[in-house]
Amino acid sequence: MSAGIELFRRIACALPGAVESAHMGHPDFRVGGRIFATLSGEARGCGVLKLTVEQQAAFVAELPEVFEPVQGGWGRMGTTYIVLDRADEETMRGALMTAYRNVEAKQKTSLPKRRKKGAAG
Repeated sequence: MSAGIELFRRIACALPGAVESAHMGHPDFRVGGRIFATLSGEARGCGVLKLTVEQQAAFVAELPEVFEPVQGGWGRMGTTYIVLDRADEETMRGALMTAYRNVEAKQKTSLPKRRKKGAAG
């Protein structure tokens, strides 16, 4: 197993509340039950990040040798490869944090509103 894969896994699992799971036979990393990154590109030496389209464009523009859109429709929606052996630890950490925050923020905005104690229902 490459050092890049181990670093990706270590950084992802160290994020608050993050857990490693699996989806379709590939390791994935979740917060609140939602995937923010996977190792579905492991065979080609890549991690996969759940970014917005705008974030993807910024990462690819800044480091095209490290980041590339996943092919097809998922890539057009922001799903992005990170070439693990070309990414230094700081870059990998920043990219994983971005993906993690995207999912964490979406989760917080989709939580049902709690009724105030004593409110009629």
